[in-house]
Parts: sequence; C-alpha cells; structure tokens
Amino acid sequence: MCLSVPSKVVEIHDDMSVTVDTLGVRRRVSCHLMAEPLSVGDFVLIHIGFVMNKIDEKDAQQSLELYQEIVTKMQLETE
Repeated sequence: MCLSVPSKVVEIHDDMSVTVDTLGVRRRVSCHLMAEPLSVGDFVLIHIGFVMNKIDEKDAQQSLELYQEIVTKMQLETE
C-alpha cells in the first residue's frame, strides 16, 4: 500500500521535470509518465519520483488537512 501526499507544482523545467512542494519540502520529479501538461499551481500525486496524475485542488486540500490531522493525533499519542 502506498500513501501519496498531494504536492503542488512550483516550477516547470525544460527537461520534462517539475519542482513540487510537499508539505514544505521541495524536490524535483519527472513528468515522463504524464500525458497532459502541468502548470505552476497544479496539484499532483507522485510515486517513486514520477508524477502519476494531476488532482483537483479541492481534493488535494482535503487530503492535506486529513494528513495533518493524522500527524497531529500521532504526535499527541506519543506525548
């Protein structure tokens, strides 16, 4: 099972790659598996360094909120 946290495209490069921001962490990933073009501001899901698909911003925000809720609960349980 994989957990893919939505990432926001923050920069587009000429070599079929983009820089994404995932919860404050930026990294460069490949777009070689994407058929549709990406734009800065798009939300995507990534698997092993490749953009797999673009997702709706509303769905991305809901996922990020849920993910943050899980992290917060886990932190409270360890205190």
